[in-house]
Amino acid sequence: MAAHYPTEPVSDKDWLVTLLLTFLVGGFGVHRFYVGKIGTGVLMLLTCGALGIWTLIDLIMVIVGNFKDAQGRPIRRTA
Repeated sequence: MAAHYPTEPVSDKDWLVTLLLTFLVGGFGVHRFYVGKIGTGVLMLLTCGALGIWTLIDLIMVIVGNFKDAQGRPIRRTA
């Protein structure tokens, strides 16, 4: 008999879209608006992604799969 393990809910936002938004216009916080993080998106917009440092951190987090949407769900990776 196979064990059933609860699966973590996954965001409806797409990983590739999030990655491209972070890479192309991350300094303006567009990727954060996309995943529903409006408050931090506005902060990134006003600080130009904290002069690029915050954007770089977000880019790394998206690449390794640790970036989450506003509800704390991991971004959906398509196979």
